[in-house]
Amino acid sequence: MRRARGSRAAFAFIFVTVFLDMLAIGIILPILPELIVQFRGGDTASAAGIYGWFGTVWAAMQFVFSPVLGSLSDRFGRRKVVLLSNFGLGADYVLMALAPSLEWLFVGRVISGITSASFSAAAAYISDITTPEERAGKFGMLGAAFAVGFIIGPTIGGVLGQANLRAPFWAAAALSLLNFAYGFFILPESLPRARRSPFRWRRANPVGAIHLLRAHGLLPLAGAGFLSMLAHDSMPTTFVLYADYRYRWTAKDVGLVLGAVGVASLIVQGGLVGRIVGAIGERRALALGFSAGVVGTTIAALAPTGALFLTAIPFIALYGLWTPSLQSVMTRRVGADEQGQLQGATASLNGIANMAAPVVFTQIFALAVDRFRTLDLPGAPFLAAAALLVAALVVGLRATRATARPDFSSVSR
Repeated sequence: MRRARGSRAAFAFIFVTVFLDMLAIGIILPILPELIVQFRGGDTASAAGIYGWFGTVWAAMQFVFSPVLGSLSDRFGRRKVVLLSNFGLGADYVLMALAPSLEWLFVGRVISGITSASFSAAAAYISDITTPEERAGKFGMLGAAFAVGFIIGPTIGGVLGQANLRAPFWAAAALSLLNFAYGFFILPESLPRARRSPFRWRRANPVGAIHLLRAHGLLPLAGAGFLSMLAHDSMPTTFVLYADYRYRWTAKDVGLVLGAVGVASLIVQGGLVGRIVGAIGERRALALGFSAGVVGTTIAALAPTGALFLTAIPFIALYGLWTPSLQSVMTRRVGADEQGQLQGATASLNGIANMAAPVVFTQIFALAVDRFRTLDLPGAPFLAAAALLVAALVVGLRATRATARPDFSSVSR
């Protein structure tokens, strides 16, 4: 009973950590482009290009450092990596709040990308303190923390930014540093010394992470996850352009729809994932998530009116089943001393998808509304996403057939 209470308290801290990290990241989203415009003397076109580079470099840091921090958590424990990340993020937001030039602001975003890569350690922490049966539900709640942070963060940042463009950075710094202080006194270590593994550079890099996945027969599952993440990013990269072009929605309309998507996703991630996985199993939940994604993105692509587009929201929310289900399946197939490396490897692949998606889907949209305008398919990016999800569904089902590999995740538990 005492251990169960301790696990619940530890999970609550990790939940709060992820929530506050995403809240802090969300807080600066509304004002970062405007601050760059200010540094460029009001040149919006130049600032837009620079902002794009900021996003690409942030994702690149995630790609490179996720396996590094995941491996470090396998070697030194999750607690140290998570706390150092909290402190690093707080210090970095202070740096950006005081940044005297665009170059210093850019340095801040690079550091932010590195320290935010500790999500791999946070996910490994969840693997340490949960049984395989309850893991999908906990990963779903972690997804809910992401959703809530992104729903609330931009709203707070927008309000604070009206008073002062630097104020959101100070708020983000305060959240991260308070979380560090709280965790320093409260958070226990989840990985005993006896279950730790040596740090090896050959695995603590994106190429080495691929070798880890291959060694455990996880490349097909990781590939399905990559295809799904790439498809997922079609929405944030093109939705605003698409909604304006097809439905003539205002910024307020877009904000309300995105808020509805966030709330629906929160309901699925925070309340339904554990129940659904418990009722039908991880494999069927994974298939349900991918299938719902296919339906949702297809509706979004073909809906001739905004009202019909709204019917895609429940399916887009159910699509969120894929992440915790896939994570839970994969954690079963590696030992307790490799959970950080696994989470780092998958986060690194997600980083590739995050870097590729803006280029891929904006180009598809541009072609659809220009060169191929006569086809009247402005939703072509979402049709491409649906095709990617069909491929992810096929690969995922093949990789999770009854001939699954043994469950190593409870070894030494």
